[in-house]
Amino acid sequence: MAAYGMAVRLQAPYDAAVARAREALKGQGFGVLTEIDVQKTLKEKLGAKFKRYVILGACNPQLAHRAFQAEEEIGLLLPCNVIVYEEGDHSVVAALDPETALGLVGNAALTPIAAEAKTRLRRALDALEAGS
Repeated sequence: MAAYGMAVRLQAPYDAAVARAREALKGQGFGVLTEIDVQKTLKEKLGAKFKRYVILGACNPQLAHRAFQAEEEIGLLLPCNVIVYEEGDHSVVAALDPETALGLVGNAALTPIAAEAKTRLRRALDALEAGS
């Protein structure tokens, strides 16, 4: 996994992994605000083939509110992106590390918010892995 993210590999088909990722995020207080079907988008826009891959824009409203109070332009780095893609007969679910993303800002008031977001995302990924 890239240094800016955290991931789990699931012994689950893609559709099940997407559904489980949504539930795990919900269990940690995140809703999915956006969903980008990368395979569909690349096919429609470029005629390119790509594996099944979705980008979920996850948001925890309480954490987002705190972040906006600390840094007005933090919306440039929100929501937290979570990806799900198929890899052979299993799936990968990964999340951007909020400490890395929010660390770009250099605002110490964001540090505890980023740490809490990372903990919640890590718990969601751990719950997925425990259930695979």
